Amino acid sequence: MDVLFRLGRAGVHEVIGELSGTPAYSTVRAQLRVLEQKGYVRHAEEQLRYVFFPATPRQTVRRSALRHLIDTFFEGSPERVVDALVRDERRTLSTEELDRIAELIEEARRRGRST
Repeated sequence: MDVLFRLGRAGVHEVIGELSGTPAYSTVRAQLRVLEQKGYVRHAEEQLRYVFFPATPRQTVRRSALRHLIDTFFEGSPERVVDALVRDERRTLSTEELDRIAELIEEARRRGRST
């Protein structure tokens, strides 16, 4: 999805060119078809080839991916996600990043988004 958001539209070969490693054509094509079946991607035929493009706004895809990540790896707990972020020993958050996270939490409280 990231490649399609960056390029706007792309054929399988263009997508492969943007990916790390050397994924097989059939693997990338199959993944694009799965994304299409899920409604995230659409295709058009251009000069005997399929060109794929996002069918869903980036923000919608981000929310869906984030929900899946939280449910899969953090037992559905946003608190565990934040804990993993602030305790990551390989990447220390800057004071500015921590301040911005605190602002976002405070903003959510003001909007009544806490329970």
